[in-house]
Amino acid sequence: MHELGMCEGILDTALRRAAGRPVTRVRVRVGVLHRAVGPAMEQAFELVAAGTEAEGAELDMVTLPVRVTCRACGAERDSDELLIACPACGSGELDQAGGDELLLESIELAPDAERSAHVSRDSG
Repeated sequence: MHELGMCEGILDTALRRAAGRPVTRVRVRVGVLHRAVGPAMEQAFELVAAGTEAEGAELDMVTLPVRVTCRACGAERDSDELLIACPACGSGELDQAGGDELLLESIELAPDAERSAHVSRDSG
């Protein structure tokens, strides 16, 4: 399950950015060439996040396509899967661009508990 290794890196980066604050959501962009499966990514993230500030956080995964260009006919298209032949002409002479990204897009942090308690004490 290669998703486990990807989630370890994602979690490490998210926790460094969170600087000790609780994380409630992590959004990542994963290129289709990684062949990451959504439910497997969620399960792997849950496993690696256990016992950390991100325990219980949700993982939102956005899959990015690969851009395929046929050298024989010039056809271009974005694809959510790895193509071995041009859909337009059947040629196997394909160039690929992108689809290999793995980016931490955003993290969502829990509201600051100390600040919330201070505000409620002042307003009561």
